[in-house]
Amino acid sequence: MIKTILLVGTGGFIGSVSRYLLSRFMQASFPSAFPLGTFAVNILGCLLIGLIYGLSEKSTAITMGWRLFLAVGFCGGFTTFSTFANENLALLRDGEFLYFFLYTGLSVLLGIAATFFGVIITKIF
Repeated sequence: MIKTILLVGTGGFIGSVSRYLLSRFMQASFPSAFPLGTFAVNILGCLLIGLIYGLSEKSTAITMGWRLFLAVGFCGGFTTFSTFANENLALLRDGEFLYFFLYTGLSVLLGIAATFFGVIITKIF
């Protein structure tokens, strides 16, 4: 149990720091009322989790320990639903209704599509 907690915790730490750095970089590079940083991180995280689960089904290279570290830890720390919800609330509060609908709709649709695409990639290669 301690090993599992350490795997998930270490992955979560690395994922959280990666999310912070990538999100800040994206928002600084493309300033906008649209929360591009969190959007990019969440879509990339969906693609990564699709790749991880697709590869773990295809081969024994990704053990249960690696899957816990990568999917539960890293991807769990990397993506963030609470920030997504808070940014949507801010968009509504600021009257940015178009960005609210784009952010919400595209996040859900592209997130599911990216996860699916990640699994498909592992089946092709």
